Formats: sequence, C-alpha cells, structure tokens
Amino acid sequence: MNLSMEPARQQQTVSSIPQNPPIGAQTPPVVVPSAEPTLSVESASPVEPAVPVELSQNTSSSIPVLLKTSGQSSVQSPSSVEPSVSARPSSSKQPSIFTQSSTAPQSVLDVLLQAKDISQDQYDAVSLDHINTGRPVETILEEKKLVSEEILTKAKAAFYNVPYVALAEVGVFPEALEYVQEQLARRYHMIPFAINTQSNTLSVAFANPLDLSAIDFLEKKTGLRVLAYYSTPSDIERSIAERYAQTLSQEVTAAMRETETDNAVKVKTFDAKNLGEVIREAPIAKIVETILTFAIKARASDVHIEPQEDKTRVRYRIDGILHEKLILPKTVQDAVVSRIKILSGLKIDEKRIPQDGRFTFRVEKEEVDLRISTLPTVHGEKIVMRLLKKTGGVPTLQELGLRGSGLKGLEAASIVPHGIVLITGPTGSGKTTTLYSLLHNINTPKVNIMTLEDPVEYQMPGINQVQINPQAGLTFASGLRSFLRQDPNIIMVGEIRDKETAELAIQASLTGHLVFSTLHTNSAAGALPRLLDMEAEPFLLASSMTLVMAQRVLRKVCENCKEEYTPDPVVVKDIETVLGSLFTGWKTQKKKEVITLFKGKGCEACGNSGYQGRVGIFEVLIVNEKIGKLILERKPASDIEQQAIQDGMILMKQDGYLKALEGITTVEEVLRVAQV
Repeated sequence: MNLSMEPARQQQTVSSIPQNPPIGAQTPPVVVPSAEPTLSVESASPVEPAVPVELSQNTSSSIPVLLKTSGQSSVQSPSSVEPSVSARPSSSKQPSIFTQSSTAPQSVLDVLLQAKDISQDQYDAVSLDHINTGRPVETILEEKKLVSEEILTKAKAAFYNVPYVALAEVGVFPEALEYVQEQLARRYHMIPFAINTQSNTLSVAFANPLDLSAIDFLEKKTGLRVLAYYSTPSDIERSIAERYAQTLSQEVTAAMRETETDNAVKVKTFDAKNLGEVIREAPIAKIVETILTFAIKARASDVHIEPQEDKTRVRYRIDGILHEKLILPKTVQDAVVSRIKILSGLKIDEKRIPQDGRFTFRVEKEEVDLRISTLPTVHGEKIVMRLLKKTGGVPTLQELGLRGSGLKGLEAASIVPHGIVLITGPTGSGKTTTLYSLLHNINTPKVNIMTLEDPVEYQMPGINQVQINPQAGLTFASGLRSFLRQDPNIIMVGEIRDKETAELAIQASLTGHLVFSTLHTNSAAGALPRLLDMEAEPFLLASSMTLVMAQRVLRKVCENCKEEYTPDPVVVKDIETVLGSLFTGWKTQKKKEVITLFKGKGCEACGNSGYQGRVGIFEVLIVNEKIGKLILERKPASDIEQQAIQDGMILMKQDGYLKALEGITTVEEVLRVAQV
C-alpha cells in the first residue's frame, strides 16, 4: 500500500495560512478545496488493513481559504507542489511520551502541553496512566475531560499534520453528499463537505482520517481523489443527521403529491434544518412523521398544528421561541389530526371537546414521549404536542445553571428531613425539570419518594410516580391525603393550586416529611403572600417553609458563532445599576476594566439565530428567622424581597446579567425573560 501526497493539479493564485494553527485558534473556513495535501491510497481492495498506519508529522502544507466575491464563494489552489508523506511502519516504536522536544512534539500530549492547553502535572498524570494501563493517550484525555473535544481534535490534526475543518463554519455542499450514502458516512464516521470537479477531488471530514481503509474504499467507490480532514466526532454526527435528507417542506410536498392528484400543493418554503430519512408509509402518516422528525432534529419542545380559515399552520417552539416552519393546505387538516389521534389513543370522531393523550416516537436511536392536547376552535381542532426526551438522563443542577450560594442553599434544603421547598415561575420556565433534578440527587434505596403529577413527564427509576385523574376523583388534594398513609420520606406535588392542597402540604411537612412543589408566581418573595392568600395560617407557613426559588429559562449564545463586542455605554450603565456591588466584585475578580459582551452572529448550527440551547436564571430565597417574622406579620412581597437581598439573595435579573458578562447569554435575552 502506497501512501503519498499528490501535487496540486492546477496552478492558481491563493491566499493561504499555515496548515496547523495554534491549538484553539480559529481556522478560516474551507469550502471547496481544489488541490490539498492528499491522503491517497492505492490498493487492490477496500478491505480494512489489519495494522493501522500513522502519518509522518514532519510534513507542512497549506489550507485554501474562502474567497468571497459579490456574495459568491470560490477557492483557489496552492501553486506550490506539496511534499510527499510516507507511512510509518507499523513496527516502528513511538518516542516515549516523557521525552519532550523544544522543536518538534513527539506525541499529541506534547502538542497540548506546548500550546498550554494542559499543565505539566496533567501531562505527567496522563503519561503515567498511559504507561501503567497501555491505553492510548487520546482515550485517557477524553476520559478525564482535560480538554474539549475541539482542542483535542485540533491537537491530533497538528501532530499528524492533517488539516482540521470546522463543519459548522464551513457548511456542507449538497453536491458532495451525492457521492456518499448516509449508511457509509455513519459506518466510517465521516462526511463529504466539498467537491472540486476540475481536479476530481472530494473533501471529506473524518473523525479518524488515519483510517486508510476508509479512504481507499471511498476513492474506489467515487472515482475521486479524497482530501482527508480532521473534524470533531460530534460535528460530524450532527452534520450527518442534518444533511442526509430533504428539507421539511420538500418531504411534506412529496407526501402531498401522493394525497392530492388534482390540486397543486402549496407548501411554504423556509430555511430550516434538514431531516433524517422518513419511513416509507402512507402519505398522511409520512406527513405526520416528517413533522415529528423535524421537531426532534430541531430540538423543539412543542409542536403547534393550528387550523386557519384557508390553511393549516405548523409552528415549533425552539429554545422557548415559536417559529412558523410549515403551511399545509386545508384539505389535509382533518386527516393529519386524525392520524395524531390514532397514535395517541384518542377518539377520532369526538371533535366537540378537548382531549389529552400520549404516545412514543422513535427516530434512529432517540426515543421521545409526546404529550398530546387537542382543542376545538372555530376553524377545526388545534393540536399541541409536547416533546419529552426519554434519553439523555436528568440534567444536574449545575447543568441547569445553578451555582454559588443559590446552589448550596438548594442542595442544603433538599437533604433536611422535613420542610417545604417551592419552585416558582410561569408555565414553561423549567420548574418540573428542576424538581426532577432535585429528586434525582436525593433518590437512594434508603428513602421512599412519591410524586403526584399532572402529567408524569419523565419516568424515574426507584420513585413512585402517580398521575392525577380528576375524572376518577384523584386530585392533588386527594392524592396527597393518600400519600400520607404510604409511609413516604419525600413527597413531590406537581403544583399547589388551591387552599386544600396548600394546607395538606404544610401539614405533611410539619409531620416529618420533605415536600417539594411548584407555584405560579413571578418572584420568589411573591410566593409567600400568595400562600397566605390561599388562607394558609401564617404561623404554620413560617415554621414549615424552608426555601423558595424562582426561575426562568433563556437562550444561550451559540458556541459555534460566538463573537465578542463592546456594548453601548448605556447598556454598561444599566448592568452596573442592576448588579451594584456584584458588578464591582465581578470586575475585580476578572481583572477587567473594559466591559465586553458576547453574541452569536448566526451560523448553520444555530439556524442563523445566534442562540443554541437554554440555561436557567434563578433567585433563591432561604426562609430564615427574619423572613419568618415578616410572614407572621403578613408583610408584602416587596418587604420580604428586601430582607432576602440583605441576607445575600441574588435576583433573577442579576443572575442573568452575570451570565451575560460571562458570555453564556445576551443582555437582550435577560431583558426578554426577566422583567418581573
């Protein structure tokens, strides 16, 4: 097997940069390389070699850069002929990882150390682990999570002298995908992202570009010369999931052609993420399946199917914001609604009253529970589907965004033997997720945890979960009354809605039970007067309440396109006013005189929104003796809040601004959700 670097096939002018920038540095986007350092393998068959071959690290090359002209992208090739690369014999010995050279790194570990991505102590620890266990250095680094996936991949690219590409920045050309099927891309953990027909080259991002059998197979299958690049495994997986399919509107249009023969299908074109392959079924079933598949791929929490006078609108709630993604003709509205009713076990002939149901939907390896709600409107039945992922586990409190004194206070309140912990906020603010995270932390074989929910959103092993059924007489109040005869240690009540439930929750806490519940109030301090309005006795409330936490969820800045900027002085002044002494402390801790913020400029990964994912902002009110006295005196929420601030409580807006200063979110997001 001969491994060689082939020379450029065209002589063109190009602006180039060093192939291997410092680890962690941004690389200009590569779009359509025409003549790159090529990993070309000549072999009689595409059978994978028994012994892996490593590339020499002593090769230099250049990466073509994107040249933009009038909005069009083009790439020109390097004019210089690239030097050859020879394969290391499989029997050759690698230099010891303890041997460090000031001129050339001897391992990926050396690259990371020289780039100061790991410390000397971490270097020594990984080296020792490698010697004792024989495990690859890369495996140990990934297991210990000493560096990010991106930094580790760039380090491997630098050491093996293989170009690195960030697919989220570069994008994937549909023309390149035509040469490789999805099954093959998944098998070899790679994706083609660009093609140059003049030089007959196919640029391919690999999780492991040293897999010569994959390159050999690909060249024989496509008849093209393969230009191999390093890319992160997660970037490749995401690109495969998004790119190997048609768009939502194309899928639905194709299905609509099968359902209508006389009328032209009017499907609104939109810019959206791509879908996975849709199972071949009846046309209406395919439409519903396509709508749901897109929801999962787009990380939507809810799908709204809304009948209008002359059309049916489909909207997705992504990161808390509704987006109109599809318009269906009125003629298929009833059929789509009936299909969803059948899946969720609802009566398809009952259109006069609301109905609730649920079913499970699976896409590839991802399983999602869907909670269905129908509602009759003047133009037909409206359907809302709530998506609840069954995989991925319950997020930790830290992953939700809790930290500092608020996190410590909540963790302390969740391990006391009795009391009430309340989570407050509007619908969709993540209260239930926070409760599940708390229960997951304290769920052990030594305690009996019982929950009363409407509905049960996530099923948790080891916890006795009950769904209320008002039609059968099982309400929050009646269920809570029955719980007290079930010898519980910890009780979770989905929501305190009325006087009876409030009284029973207080009574349960006073008889030696730890009670978790939620309440719809705008602030933490506002929850206490709200319970008094439900006619809870002040002295019982003051002695039973342990902690109240208010929360909201806001969108996070997309990590793929995050950029730093200097905000307007008016914005800085507002931040300084809201944070007060917290702002001074933050500046001192970070040693920053000039305040900079972050925003996403928009990219393919975030759908050009600049945001991807969500994080919580919180205010945690610990009910101490001073707060208890204010409850007894029936003081208003403003007085309670002032006392809590004196005791060290950080308000939600303050927590949001601190997260904005750290680049987690934006000031605009904080103002959108935290105006209470």
